[in-house]
Amino acid sequence: MSTAWVRTGLEALHLSGASLWLRPLLAGVGSIFVLRHVRPARRGAFQPNRALEVTPEFLGQAVARLRRMRFDLVSLDEMHRRLTERDFKRRFACITFDGGYRDVKEWAYPVLKAEGVPFAVYVPTSFPDRLGELWWLALEAVIARHSTLEEKNYLFNGLGRWLRERPSNGEMITAVHDLAARYGVDMEQVCTEHCMDWEELLALARDDLVTIGAQTVDHLILGKFSEQAVRSDIDMGRAVLESALGRRPEHLAYPYGDAGTVGPREFRIARDLGFKTAVTTRPGVLRRRHARRLTELPRFSLTGDAQSARYVRLLAAGVATPLWRGLRLTT
Repeated sequence: MSTAWVRTGLEALHLSGASLWLRPLLAGVGSIFVLRHVRPARRGAFQPNRALEVTPEFLGQAVARLRRMRFDLVSLDEMHRRLTERDFKRRFACITFDGGYRDVKEWAYPVLKAEGVPFAVYVPTSFPDRLGELWWLALEAVIARHSTLEEKNYLFNGLGRWLRERPSNGEMITAVHDLAARYGVDMEQVCTEHCMDWEELLALARDDLVTIGAQTVDHLILGKFSEQAVRSDIDMGRAVLESALGRRPEHLAYPYGDAGTVGPREFRIARDLGFKTAVTTRPGVLRRRHARRLTELPRFSLTGDAQSARYVRLLAAGVATPLWRGLRLTT
């Protein structure tokens, strides 16, 4: 389902008033929201990764909307406490970021710091090590140099789908490296430009509002790997973060995190490794039953193609969950 259709559906829910009578049926005990990039709107018609970014203004509006809905904005540790102790007197929300991108520090952190909002950043350790394979951004850079806008969008969508469908992660990355080398895109520079380094992450981690979570080493599509490889990548990512930041991560985000990339095997591995919680990108509100499913928690994506505070209300209330489950994002 395209984000345009999701946006249309959200508008229909808002304008029809259906959300008012659906809310008592669908509302849960809380929600987790995931963002990737927060930065001012960029110029340019070709922005195939637009859905992965929101503006600082929208982030502030989302926080204000959640507070008006009387959500407690809490840390992952507090969320874990409320779930395990079944403390459901007040609904709560968590703000999370995947990837450890630099714009989180530059644009999201000032907004959330000013409002006193705790948040989490999940970090694949190859990103601050400058070894990360940000193939979706490299692909955008390659295609941006050629063809008309229509052709660019067609190429990005087609190649992106083809890459995700490769039977192995190695085959996907090799193909991206070949394209990048052919068209003069430096993969390491892409990582350096977009991701925080260890010094920046350490400075962020010193703030009590910030939780640093694990997101493996190499940001792989875990479902394509053996159980031993998945266990190793998750455990090593946590060990590297502990060594670099001086604190053992207790919360995990699965790379990509949709139903096609993670499942019961990954949920069990995260549980076996002792993580307090692990989050997917499967959309949905938190319900009482998630106290027994702490390594398979759903999250709502706040996307660049649906930047409206009223959409935040519809998501947090749970009434848009059936619609939103059709949306698939890149990371």
